[in-house]
Amino acid sequence: MVHQIRNACKYVVWKDKKQFTTDMKEIYNAPTKQAAEAALNDFADKWEHKYSYAIQSWRNNWEELTVFFEFPVEIRKIIYTTNLIENLNSKIRKYTKNKLSYPTDDAVMKSVYLAVREATKKWSLPVRNWGVIVDQFLILYKERVRL
Repeated sequence: MVHQIRNACKYVVWKDKKQFTTDMKEIYNAPTKQAAEAALNDFADKWEHKYSYAIQSWRNNWEELTVFFEFPVEIRKIIYTTNLIENLNSKIRKYTKNKLSYPTDDAVMKSVYLAVREATKKWSLPVRNWGVIVDQFLILYKERVRL
């Protein structure tokens, strides 16, 4: 979702950006897919004459973006951005990039394991409302979540 927002804002002039992003929040903060679609239509009515590219971008990616609304609001707050995943991937790359080849698949797995272990040592800030979020994951994926 954050990539869509950045893409839509790419060509918005500075003086409109604050109002544009405030109006756009109505789309991705909507409680349901139908409410988001109504918010997109309102957003389009207001801004399409000036920033048709941004509206077209939302409409072209709508099916992929609306998967977001299949999750409860608590989970959406976590998956809104990919920063956490990208951060972990960069830590893993840091450990694996220096070695051009590994003798076995187990060697790769060990290297990734060590990278993740080192990365978790620096995770000190708790996720807000984590108990509620875990509960939602348990409801959706009870066979996959182990506590």
